[in-house]
Amino acid sequence: MSAEQGTPTRPITLFTGQWADLPFEEVARLAGEWGFDGLEIACWGDHLDPRRAAVDDEYLQSRLDILAKNNLQVFAIANHLTGQAVCDDPIDERHRGILRAEVWGDGEPEGVRARAAEAMMDTARTAARLGVKTVTGFTGSSIWKAVAMFPPASEAMIAAGYQDFADRWNPILDVFDEIGVRFALEVHPSEIAYDYWTAKQALEAVGHRENFGLNFDPSHFIWQDLDPVMFLQDFAPKIFHVHIKESVRQLNGRNGRLGSHLPWADPRRGWDFVTAGHGDVQWEPIFRTLNAIGYQGPTSIEWEDAGMDRLIGAPEALAMVRELAKIAPPAAAFDAAFSSH
Repeated sequence: MSAEQGTPTRPITLFTGQWADLPFEEVARLAGEWGFDGLEIACWGDHLDPRRAAVDDEYLQSRLDILAKNNLQVFAIANHLTGQAVCDDPIDERHRGILRAEVWGDGEPEGVRARAAEAMMDTARTAARLGVKTVTGFTGSSIWKAVAMFPPASEAMIAAGYQDFADRWNPILDVFDEIGVRFALEVHPSEIAYDYWTAKQALEAVGHRENFGLNFDPSHFIWQDLDPVMFLQDFAPKIFHVHIKESVRQLNGRNGRLGSHLPWADPRRGWDFVTAGHGDVQWEPIFRTLNAIGYQGPTSIEWEDAGMDRLIGAPEALAMVRELAKIAPPAAAFDAAFSSH
């Protein structure tokens, strides 16, 4: 639906991934009552089975009916969990805990990777059948295990990791290409792209394919001391989707950035995810930069704050983003707009 038909050009959506313990119908009801424009639907829980939706018209229509009932649209679908298994090495009990049974199968690693790749192709097909242009997700990485750089990882080993990523994802992206859907990799620890330079290298590895871009989530940059605004500026053509959540640093001389294998919300981790508006992300310059680069896609609120009731925090975050959306473009945009007068 176009802006002329009443939908904002930069809709505010709720990412359903952190709500997968609830039935899809209940999450849609809540999001509709709170006033979200739509959803970024996760392909886990009972929210969306992409393999079934790729071939089952009745099932696909049931998802659309739930959205319509709650005055919601779908602007993206997310398959982070399955995408993770495409490139990961090792494949182990952690993956069994996040994958659908048919993808895990007997757990033999190469079989898991192959089935995960097929499921990502079906995710693209489902997106197209839903009228969605963007799939968000993870890619996994065979070299994340070498991030500490000891024992030392050779240049050849790192290069082989990016080649493995390209070899496994190019056939998936071919399917995305065929049906006119884009994939937005969330730049995130444990992925082939987890910071500025690895994002550049991942884009180079697949030849800067037009349908391969990035899901921008500044929460993963703050705790690494990266500049989210600079990232937006430099990767502007590849920003396909935006997540709204943030992190807060809790460094005190004992707490470290790597988390110490401690659970979420443990204050000894050194950082934690918090409700949008309550952490270290500076949202106003980010939204001004989104204006400057012409980003008109969804801003999707992702809930990961273990310290606040999500039934309170999610609508609070929605209200914050509604206010941010009113921010005027930077002065340069006004200068360009009136330069001919």
